[in-house]
Amino acid sequence: MEQLFKLKENGTDVRTEVMAGLTTFFAMSYILFVNPQILSQTGMPAQGVFLATIIGTVAGTLMMAFYANIPYAQAPGMGLNAFFTYTVVFSLGYTWQEALAMVFLCGIISIIITLTNIRKTIINEIPQALQHAIGGGIGIFLAYIGLKNAGLLKFTIDPGNYIVVGKGAQEAKATIVSNASAVPGLIDFNNVPAILALLAIIITAFFLIRQIKGGIILSMLATTVLAILLGVVNLSQIDFAANNPVAAFKDLGHIFGVALGSQGLGSLFSNPARLPEVLMTILAFALTDIFDNIGTLIGTGRKAGIFNLEDEQSASQSSGLKTKMDKALFSDMVGTTVGAIAGTSNVTTYVESAAGIGAGGRTGLTALVVAILFAVSSLFSPLLAIIPTQATAAILIMVGIMMISSLKDVNWGQMDEAIPAFFASVFMGLSYSITHGIAAGFLFYTLAKLFKGQAKEVHPIIWILDALFILNFASLALL
Repeated sequence: MEQLFKLKENGTDVRTEVMAGLTTFFAMSYILFVNPQILSQTGMPAQGVFLATIIGTVAGTLMMAFYANIPYAQAPGMGLNAFFTYTVVFSLGYTWQEALAMVFLCGIISIIITLTNIRKTIINEIPQALQHAIGGGIGIFLAYIGLKNAGLLKFTIDPGNYIVVGKGAQEAKATIVSNASAVPGLIDFNNVPAILALLAIIITAFFLIRQIKGGIILSMLATTVLAILLGVVNLSQIDFAANNPVAAFKDLGHIFGVALGSQGLGSLFSNPARLPEVLMTILAFALTDIFDNIGTLIGTGRKAGIFNLEDEQSASQSSGLKTKMDKALFSDMVGTTVGAIAGTSNVTTYVESAAGIGAGGRTGLTALVVAILFAVSSLFSPLLAIIPTQATAAILIMVGIMMISSLKDVNWGQMDEAIPAFFASVFMGLSYSITHGIAAGFLFYTLAKLFKGQAKEVHPIIWILDALFILNFASLALL
């Protein structure tokens, strides 16, 4: 282990890495159930998507473990799977086979960008203040995810200001899309799950404030025991029979490799008239995938010391795949490509990896543990129901709080720095998108330079990215 992952060099040990892997796995294991639920609305077999989710996750995460040797896990991204289902399939009318072909092409394009100087220039030209804002913004994003998962927020929507989308729109499980009339608020603490969430936050805060070793995983276990005692988790209702590997592998056969076949790539480019729309959709996939990864790696890696300034400078100046950052970005794109072939939407570096990093994970051994647990979960997925969402939600909130401290390095008294940093950080959390936050930060950074008469200081790659971001926002409005 020492020779393979260089544990001592990274100031860690096997026990810490294993505990960190467990923490990351439980923080992101919800994707095993949510991803099939979303993608199956397109007509894809749910159990097949379940296995495809595991294949894409394991492939990308093993690359992080053995190739990059960093503690990051990958899985089909939330937001990207929704874009796949509700925009590409339902709104634009593409088949799920064609949508998978787009994801595959996105992966290939991203690999090309990663192997060229384009990616290096992007990393090198992200202004220092925006890098700090991205880290803090991911903290806000994580904390917001935690609050939502804990069930502590409610949203009031005015009548007539929402639409119902998705397959079976009249059913109770339909997706509701509202406009800005939705007002968030704190729930009434009159139910057991909400009280459990509050207790979970208190328990996690206790372990962290007292600096108890292994506190994050201990808080998860303590919350799980409480959940069982309070009846939030009912052990008698865990349905082992619902997990049928034989049926799942049969369903996987219906989606595996379809992206490359006549119904996927073959059909996607069969109609020249829709070629511009196809290219714009692939662009939307690619921009989100690339900047989600860059933002997550820089934002979480610098704070934990996994990527320091020297690593980032090496990544921006080196050729090929030499640095940790190079290898991490390449690993992610491989995950997306393999995931598309298996039958799932874009695989991306999971921001929940910060939970494992917060528990002390520093090497690829953490990622290896996550990959093994996802592989094993294909046989024992009902066991995941034992860990309540309140337990992992509390961890995400605390890790988010840790990361928000990056905002202290932004010069908030200087408006040309503060305004781009605000939109890159706060907008990232509230728009529920790392990419949208980075886009807003870049655009306001350019505007600030224009207003100060310093347009010459803006690198050409920033102008190009600004144009692509604007084009992406325009395409989302028109699609």
